Amino acid sequence: MLCGVISNVAVGVSTFPSSPLFHFKSCNHRRWRCKLGDDPIISSSLKLPKEVPIFPLPPPPDDDDDEEESPLLQQLGNSAILSACFVGLFTGITVVLFNYSVHEIREVCWGEIPERGASWLREQPIETKWERVILVPALGGLVVSVLNMARTGLEDSADGSAIRSALKPILKTVAACVTLGTGNSLGPEGPSVEIGVSVAKGVATFLDKGAQRKLSLRAAGSAAGISSGFNAAVGGCFFAVESVLWPSPAESSSLSLTNTTSMVILSAVIASVISEIGLGSEPAFAVPLYDFRSPSELPLYLLLGAVCGLVSVGLTKSTSFMLALFDGVERGAGVPKAVFPILGGLTVGCIALVYPEILYWGFQNVDTLLESRPFAKSLSADLLLQLVAVKIVATSLCRASGLVGGYYAPSLFIGAATGMAYGKIVGHLISVSNPMLHLSVLEVASPRAYALVGMAATLAGVCQVPLTAVLLLFELTQDYRIVLPLLGAVGFSAWITSSDKTRRRATDNSKQLNAATTSSEASICELESSLCLNSESDDEILVSQAMRRRYVKTQLSTCVTDVVSLMLEEKQSCALIVDDNNCLVGLLTLADIQHFTELSIARNTKKLEVVRVSEVCSSYGGRCQVLCTANPNMSLVAALSLMNRHGISRLPVVDGDGRGRPVGLIDTESIDLAFRAFAIQDGLSSWFFMEEEDKFKN
Repeated sequence: MLCGVISNVAVGVSTFPSSPLFHFKSCNHRRWRCKLGDDPIISSSLKLPKEVPIFPLPPPPDDDDDEEESPLLQQLGNSAILSACFVGLFTGITVVLFNYSVHEIREVCWGEIPERGASWLREQPIETKWERVILVPALGGLVVSVLNMARTGLEDSADGSAIRSALKPILKTVAACVTLGTGNSLGPEGPSVEIGVSVAKGVATFLDKGAQRKLSLRAAGSAAGISSGFNAAVGGCFFAVESVLWPSPAESSSLSLTNTTSMVILSAVIASVISEIGLGSEPAFAVPLYDFRSPSELPLYLLLGAVCGLVSVGLTKSTSFMLALFDGVERGAGVPKAVFPILGGLTVGCIALVYPEILYWGFQNVDTLLESRPFAKSLSADLLLQLVAVKIVATSLCRASGLVGGYYAPSLFIGAATGMAYGKIVGHLISVSNPMLHLSVLEVASPRAYALVGMAATLAGVCQVPLTAVLLLFELTQDYRIVLPLLGAVGFSAWITSSDKTRRRATDNSKQLNAATTSSEASICELESSLCLNSESDDEILVSQAMRRRYVKTQLSTCVTDVVSLMLEEKQSCALIVDDNNCLVGLLTLADIQHFTELSIARNTKKLEVVRVSEVCSSYGGRCQVLCTANPNMSLVAALSLMNRHGISRLPVVDGDGRGRPVGLIDTESIDLAFRAFAIQDGLSSWFFMEEEDKFKN
């Protein structure tokens, strides 16, 4: 039906005045065919005929014309390859500056302590170290709190959208520099990926305005971020595939797979070269000497993968609990959100008095776990297990409190500690049983080998990037013998955690409608935001653009039958409850009324002449509570994330001046409609751009 409407518009377009909007001279593009589940622009949730052509197909291309134009000139003319090169170049430079900034802040705050190591710091008396260990992370939390308030102010501001879009990633990067430089328990690779994606957006704005290349440029930016962060170009390429290209629908990009792959590879290679020039050619962490004794060890590595999978689930659960805890403190106790980063840094400092290894000092502490540092002191299996638990708590606390950083470095730390402890325990058990059984097949490798495999398995479990984890460790070790144990352990870990995490993306309409049912668990996007950057739109959709402006308002003293009549009249399933000052006090749904009626009948409650809204809201555990609200200038993606976290399908919209007066209502249906409409609008603009580009070439 929709295709027929567009066809009619195309046929009758000559009746409109000459305008760029109705310029359909070359509208018979061969891609414009409507297919169920495979439409290049419209979401598959629209029920369309299987194949109905919108415009007549063009005649076959002239072979002579194709021979005259070089494929290389076509690529350069389309600026796709050129844009990817610029993305890699600027991402590499920016990540180098980012790492230098983190290093300089660390030098100012910690001095020579990171070089001496966490083991040295643990041996120092508490009275000589407590001030620096506690106050430095707390001071970092204070600075991050100020930067977060500035970012919130930019998000709530309705003016200067271009400046706001440019300043938000800059402020977030500065906050990440302060978080990591002061030693809080997060990592730099997530911000590096976000830097790459922000650079890709900027390059797309200036050099490549075609909407059809946005996804490819984001993939190139994320590949450049990982490549420059770990100095691993191959791992960066596979990260772009796993985190950006695979989770996205095939119709999101009109570029061929070859062109997209070329953009990703070029961007990753250039960023890696820039990183080597600026930061050196050494890998992110020192790979220790290790060995593999025999293929009979493979079951032990599979068991290690299962253990790392369970540890990854523990990190996910801990993060979910911390997010809910801070959210409950904010709502229940009225503690300002700006205080949380300070509390997070202060708590990390207190934990570091006993376990200084949890502090982020680059990858020095990972080197300590791997025993690859000169004169490194070996840690016992008991202490390693304690570090796993403490690092999980500290990382979750930092993430939930609003400190800025990624989960890649903490995942590697947790995996190294888990693998090293596992290797030492297994080695001890085998050495004890071997003299009794006299089986040479029980000879196992050193704990360092298990630590390396544990790093990859935990990274794959936490961030759901198994291929990236395998290729990253293989690229750093450059040893083919590690591949088989890696594949087994990573596969087991990813399989265990895959059923526990759901990758939720704001542009996936089918998941939007069901996301509210799984709010008790932290999504992969809540753990590591850099894994979901391809769902962000360059032109951010605001709540004001999606909210319903017609809604039902009532008061606590209103009769319930009158409220139901208003709902029926306005075709709404809920009503906003306001007080005499028109301030929001609650939300009443038809389900609340139905449940109240059923329980009253089941309990033989005395029938009242008039049932008022207040009686429904105060009965049976208290209903009509508003868990959270949105404001018109909030990002629609942020509002949807808020709904998912609280497990609700609708959200009242109140004014932004703090008075709490309702101005609208958003629900899953209105959000779905807004995303689909903007996707179609974006696709139409991409189509017009392609037509103008073809005319320019001809």
